Amino acid sequence: MKHPTSGSSSAAFDAAIDQVESEGWAILPDLIPPELVDRLRTGAERTIERSGTRYGANVFLGHHTRRVFNLLSHDPVFAEVPIRPDVLRIAERVLDEDLLLSSLTAIETHPGQAAQPLHADDGSIPLARPHEPLLLIAMWALTDFTAENGGTRLVPRSHLADRRPRTEEVAATVGVEMSAGSVLVYNGSLWHGGGGNRSADRRMGIVCNYCAGWLRQEESQILGLTRERVAEFPPRLQRLVGYGVYRGLQGHVAGVNPGAWVNEDTESDLVWNRMR
Repeated sequence: MKHPTSGSSSAAFDAAIDQVESEGWAILPDLIPPELVDRLRTGAERTIERSGTRYGANVFLGHHTRRVFNLLSHDPVFAEVPIRPDVLRIAERVLDEDLLLSSLTAIETHPGQAAQPLHADDGSIPLARPHEPLLLIAMWALTDFTAENGGTRLVPRSHLADRRPRTEEVAATVGVEMSAGSVLVYNGSLWHGGGGNRSADRRMGIVCNYCAGWLRQEESQILGLTRERVAEFPPRLQRLVGYGVYRGLQGHVAGVNPGAWVNEDTESDLVWNRMR
């Protein structure tokens, strides 16, 4: 399967969108500058050690995998991930410009980790399938993803299925192989799972999960981040974590855009204020 050669060109952008729509996924190879990859990997390593993160307690989280949730609360370097323009632009096209950050997680998969069960990231959403895209996930590779170290396994076109994968379901998959600095984007309905790590090295990535602006976030950003931390974010990231309103209405507080709580330049341009 061909992949876009650059995430920044118009042709590559259109190709990635087309592939996400038809196949459910696309790879943006070598998109992230090595300097940023190094800073993110160092930040993830530092956060894992400081937080004393342990291996997962079940087959889904992984008995040889460490995960750090709510990354924005840990280190300022992670604020660069959700607002990366060439990735965010794809998420906005697949979802809409009022989308939200649903979760931001670092994952470190160690040797000996078994393959993760197939699942869909929107599996908890009780809507008939297939449905319009509700989630767009961007998996940032901080190390190379290979067949040996368990690069993500995908079931192409499964985002068009009329059901979620069943428990312990077996299906024909495509293994994702990409170099550090590449980004995998996929529809949240796509069946997928982490591969088994048969290598002697770890695999590390960051999962940036975007959701439709009207949908409840997987991870409560409002409760997981202090208002002081959010005030330090760029305005676009403030809106992504929830300090804004959806289509001029959903999310307001007593008629005020909550963005004004962290950014005095925010206007409370609610929908009823536009009526004459």
